[in-house]
Amino acid sequence: MHAISFVSAIALSVAGLAAPVTAQQIPGNPSAAAGVHTDLPRVAHPLHYTIAITPDAANLTFAGTSSVDLEVTEATPFLTLHALDLKISSATLTPAGGNATPVTVTMDSASQTAKFAAAQPLPPGKYRLETVYTGVIYTQPYGMFALDYPDKITGKDVRGLFTQFEAPDARRFAPMFDEPIYKAAFDLSAVVPATQMAISNMPVAKEESLDKGLKRVTFGTSPKMSSYLLFFGLGDWERMAKAAAPGVQAGIVSPKGSGEQARYALDELAPLIPFYADYFGQPYPLPKLDNVAAPGQSQFFSAMENWGAILTFERILLNDPAITSAAARRNLVSTQAHEVAHQWFGNLVTMAWWEDLWLNEGFASWMETKTTAHFHPDWFPLLDRVDGRETAMGLDGFKTTHPIVQDIKTVEETNQAFDAITYQKGEAVIAMLEAFAGESVWRDGLRAYMRDHKFANTRSKDLWQAVEKAGAPGLTAIAADFTTKPGIPLVKVDRLTCKKGVSTLTLTQSEFSVDRKDEVAAKPTMWKVPLLVSAGGEPVRAILDGSLNGGRSTVTVKGCGPVVINAGQLGYYRSLYTPKMLGALKAAMPKLQPVDQIGLLQDNLALASSGYQPYGPAFDLLAAVPGSGNPVVAASAFGRYVGAWRALEADPAARQKLAAKVTANYKPRLIALGFEPVTSETLPDADLRSTLISGFGAMGDADVVAQARSRFAALVNNPKAMDGPLKTTWLGIVARNATKADWDAILKMAGASNSQVERQFLYTLLGRAADPALAKTARDLALADAPGKTTSAAMIVASAALFPEATYDFAIANRARIEELVDAQSRVTFIASLASGATDPAMIAKLQEFKASLPADAARPVDQVIGGLSEKAKARPMFVRGLTGWLATARK
Repeated sequence: MHAISFVSAIALSVAGLAAPVTAQQIPGNPSAAAGVHTDLPRVAHPLHYTIAITPDAANLTFAGTSSVDLEVTEATPFLTLHALDLKISSATLTPAGGNATPVTVTMDSASQTAKFAAAQPLPPGKYRLETVYTGVIYTQPYGMFALDYPDKITGKDVRGLFTQFEAPDARRFAPMFDEPIYKAAFDLSAVVPATQMAISNMPVAKEESLDKGLKRVTFGTSPKMSSYLLFFGLGDWERMAKAAAPGVQAGIVSPKGSGEQARYALDELAPLIPFYADYFGQPYPLPKLDNVAAPGQSQFFSAMENWGAILTFERILLNDPAITSAAARRNLVSTQAHEVAHQWFGNLVTMAWWEDLWLNEGFASWMETKTTAHFHPDWFPLLDRVDGRETAMGLDGFKTTHPIVQDIKTVEETNQAFDAITYQKGEAVIAMLEAFAGESVWRDGLRAYMRDHKFANTRSKDLWQAVEKAGAPGLTAIAADFTTKPGIPLVKVDRLTCKKGVSTLTLTQSEFSVDRKDEVAAKPTMWKVPLLVSAGGEPVRAILDGSLNGGRSTVTVKGCGPVVINAGQLGYYRSLYTPKMLGALKAAMPKLQPVDQIGLLQDNLALASSGYQPYGPAFDLLAAVPGSGNPVVAASAFGRYVGAWRALEADPAARQKLAAKVTANYKPRLIALGFEPVTSETLPDADLRSTLISGFGAMGDADVVAQARSRFAALVNNPKAMDGPLKTTWLGIVARNATKADWDAILKMAGASNSQVERQFLYTLLGRAADPALAKTARDLALADAPGKTTSAAMIVASAALFPEATYDFAIANRARIEELVDAQSRVTFIASLASGATDPAMIAKLQEFKASLPADAARPVDQVIGGLSEKAKARPMFVRGLTGWLATARK
């Protein structure tokens, strides 16, 4: 639904909505303002907001007053602002130097706007719009929302309040110009219980004691920023803080009783501020940066980059020795690096409209990896980019994909933009462009971009121009190809010769596709593809231009070793080798760079799955990965084996043969690591141990299952017997194989826990049971109050892993109740995704029926699942045949 259709005809004629926006109408970057989409008449913009709220947490409502200083740039009979689920009781408009006059308020829930009409048309000038209103406190993470959790000291349930405004939800907090390009300063105050802590973007400027155990908290004036970055939080909290840079304090805000659980996050947070300030060439412009731990979860987001007051769910932010795994600590670091990167890339410089959301998310994803590699190189974080690229290609290879820079006009389309194309493809393309430009030129371009556009808005082309000007000629054309064209380039080696120590390759460009190969073969999309080609030595840079010579080119590189045409895996393309080259790569696999080992595996398995080559060479590469190699590569390869084992459910003999092969290669690594954490070990080794235990447990390895059982049995006499970084791993094995007694024991543990993180995890485990009856009981329990408002959805997702058909049917049968358990932004995606693991062909018809109930702009997530299921129906039997055939001929 295009919201502009709900604006009246007179508004269209007055605002000239069909015409491009002029630079004078919106302050900031003229190139960013021209032609930017809007839901509002472009006749006014905000300068400053003063908002005062009084939340009633017990009754899930709040009262508010808002004063917006604004400038009218074009004569208009009324002003239109965004407002949703607000009841505006009065509104007045005051011209500069004039008197306040009442205005008529007309709400339109469909367009999520409020129209403020004065008695006479408004001439250009400055005004103040004041409103008095009430609003809703939600129980899912959007707008202002409440999270209930057990107090860590007393165990009694308490309630915290938080806000989440990205993308279009600040309008649920106050009437606003709720689009990224409308930047303004904010003054926020709140009347709250005197015993509680209130948090916002800026530090507290003043506190006043009031009657009835209340206080008024007034925060400092924020920098000029977009409305979606405003934050307010309130609860029984504590704050741990330290100096991060001159005049800047870093803090972790968490539920009372968290204590030292916040230390690890704080120690990781503080150094990020000077690091980013140096990298981007701009100081952090606020006096503090808090990261606020929210004791719940969301099906839409994990953390949010509110300027000066990041919101992160507690299960990601706090380091609890009783339950936090190695993978969780790594996720803590990378998530925090992502959100702090946004303080510059997104907050200081902001996309003009949601079509360039990737300017926020792709860059923050790229920067989180780069930053983690800087502070923790021993974690091998750069290897994670290959899996991220693969996640993006998992969407990008289908006809339902979309370009990085996409056409977005409605709220629903905005919500759907937060996907792997925006995040992981964005990161992969940025990594490729940095490699093309060179690290120093790339950084110089980013610094110029930040300097020239701080506190303003931009579009993608502004960044490309800055980097190209810094010394990267040709970058704009490459960037435009990869950000405006959907899909994946396919680079094929037609011929390889090597004479006198020089390899000569003949390459052809095409397009990789999963579900439209005939169309692609006839008319592939073509790109300007930057290549890094290596024959065992220094990579050679080249451009494979699809617009020249039919996409064919010749590349020469020193060396006659095994050739990798995407060395370092920095290119966003699939690599298709000749059979002879794959044989050479198989032999060289143990000695290749870890990043190329992972990349070759991902590419060749995907190429085989889509019919571009047989499965044998891909499985040969998988088998060539040594179980004793890099721990991140070993974990990735082992995970592929576990997935293959699951696919053989109808062939027990083949399953047994594959399990024996996996055991021979990886069980010695597990024995060497041991079943208990080691103080001096690296995080990747600790993570690999957990991965191996989980995988062998899923395959029913007798030793691992026995270890899980003995640890679980010890809980009878010692409730803390399983505490430690492997607690979630061992309990996961128990839950999957749970008896009714086991299931009941986990349920009892969940109800008794004073840790919200542990409670969420234990309730979610109940949904993982492989016993169909227990899985059904878990789904029914998810509709009860006990798990908590934001935990139930996770239980349902857990059930869908083993029972996708039954779980989807359950969700449709209880659709209204299920939608209450999920963020408003992700309801369609949530229900559709439950079916993604289905194997019953009847599921496609069910999804088509679900799609028919939706508005057209909400259909993409359903189409994506339908496309995946349709392809899986063809690809899965082919995979099983290829795997069993390979097992029949492969050596042990």
